[in-house]
Amino acid sequence: MSTLLEATGLYGGYGGVDILNGTNLRVEADEIVVIVGPNGAGKSTAMKAVFGLLRIREGQVLYQGQDITNATPEQMVRRGIAYVPQERNVFPSMTVRENLEMGAYVMSGNLTPRMERIFELFPKLKERRQQQAGLMSGGERQMVAMGRALMIDPQLLMLDEPTAGLSPLLIDETFERIKEIRDLGIGVLMVEQNAKQALGIADRGYVLATGSNRYEDTGPNLLANREVAEMFLGG
Repeated sequence: MSTLLEATGLYGGYGGVDILNGTNLRVEADEIVVIVGPNGAGKSTAMKAVFGLLRIREGQVLYQGQDITNATPEQMVRRGIAYVPQERNVFPSMTVRENLEMGAYVMSGNLTPRMERIFELFPKLKERRQQQAGLMSGGERQMVAMGRALMIDPQLLMLDEPTAGLSPLLIDETFERIKEIRDLGIGVLMVEQNAKQALGIADRGYVLATGSNRYEDTGPNLLANREVAEMFLGG
């Protein structure tokens, strides 16, 4: 495997107050990397900083060996990095098809082959392609959001709380789709509150606390770590 993303020594936050305190992250090609930790640990802040939604005061972000520290989100997208936020991640008044087309705004040429690949991954979206996204269930909207992000054929997909508010059945289905995305050769960096299940599909994981790395290991090893379980996974 080759390194897609490497973030080292990240410091940054809001209103002059650092939320990140030396955070380090790495994503190899073809792997799922999960960031877990308590509320306020800096998980989503780290994702936003990497994607250019939050200014990094100190530290460096490399993508495929090139410095992208504090690049804009549009520059990230053009490099092949896609980001799905936790909230407001679809255009509710647009149809599924229109949402997917919006995801490819930086692309040129025929979008049909890209869309067909999304429909293969999410068959339900093909059935509902003319439905307004705002009328869909939470799980279906999450499929739309991920599908739209995949329209740029990214090499790295960043997901912020992809199972937030979903039923247990839809959580399982979402994690299955994420594994399928990884199996397509796309690196996945994911923040997730359902820590045990997320680590169960993770190739590697990070446990953050107060914006700093507390643990880094494979998903299975973190699940088996008694201290991690007691302190961060509810026993």
